[in-house]
Amino acid sequence: MAPDSLAAQEEAITHIRWLSVAAAVASISVVGIAIGLGVPLLSVILEARGYSSTVIGANTAVAGIASIAAAPLVTPFAARIGVVPLMTAMILLGGFAFIGFYFVPAFWMWFPLRAVLHFALTTLFILSEYWISTSAPPNKRGLVLGIYATVLSLGFAFGPFLFSQVGSSGFLPFGIAFGLVMIAALPVLAASRESPDMGTTSGEPSSGFAHYIWMVPMATGAVLVFGAVETGGFALFPVYGARIGYSESDAALLLTAVGLGNVLLQIPLGIISDRMQDRRTLLVICAVVGLAGVLILPLIAGNWLLSAAVLFAWGGVVAGLYTVGLAHLGSRLSGRDLASANAAFVLCYGIGMLVGPQAIGVGMDFFGPSGFSWSLSVFFVGYLLLAVCRMGGGTSRT
Repeated sequence: MAPDSLAAQEEAITHIRWLSVAAAVASISVVGIAIGLGVPLLSVILEARGYSSTVIGANTAVAGIASIAAAPLVTPFAARIGVVPLMTAMILLGGFAFIGFYFVPAFWMWFPLRAVLHFALTTLFILSEYWISTSAPPNKRGLVLGIYATVLSLGFAFGPFLFSQVGSSGFLPFGIAFGLVMIAALPVLAASRESPDMGTTSGEPSSGFAHYIWMVPMATGAVLVFGAVETGGFALFPVYGARIGYSESDAALLLTAVGLGNVLLQIPLGIISDRMQDRRTLLVICAVVGLAGVLILPLIAGNWLLSAAVLFAWGGVVAGLYTVGLAHLGSRLSGRDLASANAAFVLCYGIGMLVGPQAIGVGMDFFGPSGFSWSLSVFFVGYLLLAVCRMGGGTSRT
């Protein structure tokens, strides 16, 4: 576990450092807006150009490869140049990569651009989560993570809403996203004096890093499922919506309903997780609701309002896999271990981003629109089987 001095420093935090929290929240809003607007935007453009769901899923899955590559590198980079300089550099890099999709002429160039974009976003994920963990007392971590996840969800809701308003034509959607990303860098710079020190985690061997994936499997498994469902669902839902008869705008508004559900439920879920003796129970509930929602979706596809209501509730609860999983991670680890586990947590999110879009795209090509729901259900069933294995033998296992 972490050295006693690091644990003591963490316990010494008695109040929330709001400036640091604001900086971390601003950086995660970049991730939310970029994914919430960018992923469906890019998918619709590719669909309009005649590419198959499998090809669209393959391009989206590059994001997962980039996240997997980035996760072990973030802590050493931050230790060398500092958390704030690295976050600022990644915001700039991600912003310019995003508008690059508009200017590059060839489809093959979208693959390296997607990799650069999500390398930057992964770095922001890891650093902002570590900053959050060092800025809140342990007894309020669930609340703060709920706020953090709420703003992330606001980005997911705001992105599709922007998409529904501006569409996929021209430079405007790319320019709007770029401008918002640049504005989000300001709070990060403002909180530079409260930047956390990452030097204590920079010397860990790669084998030690990989160990954290298996240290708290109910947390890392939850974020893997969330990464697969979130990225794959956001990327291919516009395609699914078009194939069952929804307009581009109606499909985008359904994604907005998912995002709004995320916004309203993350703080309550975070508070509930702080009061639960075993957060794994709440993770199982989130997975069960997720499975039920995707099985119901094809049955109500003809009713837009009912679909929006179900997706509203479904999206909020499923996002709890991320919020509650991160809180569960923080309750099991501290100090240096927590810093490394945050990177492993995001690595598993990247694995989900890698497998989710590809699996859903292939499922839709083989089974038609219904393949969208069936493919999503596989991830929830897999997580519930993990829960049975971990919780069936006793409550002390993580």
